[in-house]
Amino acid sequence: MTSAVRISRLGYQYNDITALNDLSLDIPAGEIFGLIGPDGAGKTTLMRIICTLVRIPSAKVSIFGMDVSERVGEIRKIIGYMPQRFSLYQDLSVEQNLRFFAKLFGVGRLEYEARVSTLYEFSRLAPYKDRRAGALSGGMKQKLALSCALIHSPRLLVLDEPTYGVDPLSRLEFWDILRELKENGSTLVVSTPNMEEAGLCDTVALLHKGGLLRKGSPADIISNHGARIYSLRSDDLGALRDYLRGIPDLGTLQLFGTELHFSLAKSKTESDLVSISRISPVVFTFSPVSAGMEDIFLELMSDDPNA
Repeated sequence: MTSAVRISRLGYQYNDITALNDLSLDIPAGEIFGLIGPDGAGKTTLMRIICTLVRIPSAKVSIFGMDVSERVGEIRKIIGYMPQRFSLYQDLSVEQNLRFFAKLFGVGRLEYEARVSTLYEFSRLAPYKDRRAGALSGGMKQKLALSCALIHSPRLLVLDEPTYGVDPLSRLEFWDILRELKENGSTLVVSTPNMEEAGLCDTVALLHKGGLLRKGSPADIISNHGARIYSLRSDDLGALRDYLRGIPDLGTLQLFGTELHFSLAKSKTESDLVSISRISPVVFTFSPVSAGMEDIFLELMSDDPNA
């Protein structure tokens, strides 16, 4: 399979802070590839490096075989980048923003007219083309930012937390657009801290403190991990969480709505959990549940020697 992005033992620091730690990664062409992790995992730094916005030593990162340190101009012509925060011109209209970015990327008039017609069709922004960008809703702003990133038909689209601050319905619509772009041959690299969005990617890389914890399809990561997850229920989940966290080497806990998800440590058995339930000052019941991406990610982070 052709690689869109290849990363080889990449490290990067901001002063004394390690943003990326000896990271190696291969991103296949034609996929939606997710960079998954919390704030501080290194997602934004990695994306800025891929987009040639941060200089690094040669032979560390290549885009479709081109070294990001040596062929900056060529790479920028085939990349579309949508940063984490809305960064278009608030006082310009939707159409004026699109025209500006078309000129910036050297898109000719005939190509622009064809492209903008397609972009209006999938974004449904045509009725708002004369509205100032600053007056758009959050979801519409993100669609405009995506349209501007696509105006020059990039081979690789890099999206840094594109649904940040977007309502649930707009998030679903946005991901429908991303899937359509993939079906039309684009490669997409999408970062998100949202584990539900991780499940929408073809392949994900779970990042923590600049390092790679796991890579694979969401289904494979879940099926191969073998995590033992239990749902814990109690009338006082806060007190139960505090109590269980005080027991060393027991496992990891995460609040999931009206229950706690508990990942039992490899050194423990279910009988240990039964014994704890009998002596616990907080009454609780438990039952096994299927592991999700968030459960697995939390367990991997707890096992990470760099944590």
